[in-house]
Amino acid sequence: MNRLWQRIRDWALLGGLLSISLLVLLTANEPMLRGLRARSLEATAAVEGMFAGLGRYVRALDENDRLRDQNITLSNQVALMRAAEAENHRLESLLGLADTLDYSVTAARVIFKDITHQRNEIMLDVGRVDGIRENMAVIDTHGIVGKVILVSEHSSWVMTFLNTEFYVPARILPSMTDGILRWKGDGFNRLVLDHIVLSAEVAISDQVVISGTSSIFQPAYPVGSIDSVFVEPGMSSWTIFVSPFSQIDNISHVFVVTTPPANSVESYVLLGTAASGDQQSDQ
Repeated sequence: MNRLWQRIRDWALLGGLLSISLLVLLTANEPMLRGLRARSLEATAAVEGMFAGLGRYVRALDENDRLRDQNITLSNQVALMRAAEAENHRLESLLGLADTLDYSVTAARVIFKDITHQRNEIMLDVGRVDGIRENMAVIDTHGIVGKVILVSEHSSWVMTFLNTEFYVPARILPSMTDGILRWKGDGFNRLVLDHIVLSAEVAISDQVVISGTSSIFQPAYPVGSIDSVFVEPGMSSWTIFVSPFSQIDNISHVFVVTTPPANSVESYVLLGTAASGDQQSDQ
């Protein structure tokens, strides 16, 4: 009997304590129960508030991530719209230029650029099937771009004026002084105009156009404006730097001039006057 009691006494003690606890809960006065219930609700409310705050923080993080992704998407859409608008303006200006020229041109899109070396070149999406031939002039709405040096069936390579092997006869307006324009290879925004004698009247901002002796470019087509002019010690000619109108790193569409240049003096004077007036109105 003692052995049996030793086995069940712990369970009997637990049952007795539970019975006493239940009896106390049933017989205790109601204010005590309400107090205990209130204290337990206060404790659980504090814990619940902590978890609720944690939930709001997690939802705020998710909302922040969603808004950030939405902001990136909207920013990309705005950038695409601005790029499309700029491209539309460029195409409109190209169409306007084509309507004002009195010689034949072929529109082309720049599909590749190599403008990080001494031989800066671009590739166009027009070729032999489009009537493109070597040594044809390439221009845009601002000024000269270069000349065609290699032609395949459906594409062509262009040597831009940012090439140490590029030379073109140019003329300063309004003094009508002729020289040779070239690139020294030391900057993408500056050309050199050689062989201008000191007796020539030259000033900063004078316009530089193609002279009437070019066998590639149409006479009087814009090139740029004089950026600086000075005399180096011991030299008998001006040192002239020209800022080109066309920006090779930004061009996306150009024209290939398919009509040989008109080199007569009379046509040059007429075209030079018109080009000078157009450039002044743009500025």
